[in-house]
Amino acid sequence: MRIVAWNCNMALHRKFEALMALAPDIAVISECANPDRLLERGTPASFVGDPVWIGEKRDKGLSVFAFNGYSARLLEPYHRTLRYVAPVRISGPTPFDLLAVWAHNANAGSVRKHQLGPMRRALTKYRTLFADGPVLVAGDLNNNIFWDRPGWRMNHAHTVTALERHGVVSAYHVLRGEDQGAETEPTLYWRDRRKDGPTYHIDYIFVPANWIGRMTNLSVGGFEDWCGSGLSDHVPIVADVDI
Repeated sequence: MRIVAWNCNMALHRKFEALMALAPDIAVISECANPDRLLERGTPASFVGDPVWIGEKRDKGLSVFAFNGYSARLLEPYHRTLRYVAPVRISGPTPFDLLAVWAHNANAGSVRKHQLGPMRRALTKYRTLFADGPVLVAGDLNNNIFWDRPGWRMNHAHTVTALERHGVVSAYHVLRGEDQGAETEPTLYWRDRRKDGPTYHIDYIFVPANWIGRMTNLSVGGFEDWCGSGLSDHVPIVADVDI
């Protein structure tokens, strides 16, 4: 099973072929138009299928696409106050639950200091999900330990620790043997999309810890293929699991 998380930076109707070249079974796509809008803009119905989509603007939301015998369904209760965190039931050859994420974290220091942020709130709202079976968390979390500060409630380290308590770990960090905040492969080429510009690792695939030994591949997209070519300011992160 192949999971892909990618912030497509909108206009997926022009970029879906690049996504499909990755051969995903499950794709968590941030900044994605809703299904009707994709079809209006000429995206093939065979690609669009019947995804989960949440959002307030038809051109920019969060989607979960399922292929190759998999299907995705939004679970209830879905807490709309969290905006872009979707609890999703994945059915198919390897069933599991998924928290798909496109996190909107406030940048102001005073807000980051005092607020939990959408991910930590989601882990409270959807805590029962983790008791029912395997859960993955994937998407653009818009956070990294790099920005953590003593005493701030929105610190990414708190999210990582909370997930680990649920038995869920970052596939990239475990398989690469790298510490949070010390990533050598960025997922965001910020602002000017230059290879030598500001870069950050803010897109993640968290998997059950007991899946790690069954993972056959973990890759992060290259700058030239995804950013240098103009597709997005983010590159995809891809995880293969042999369940």
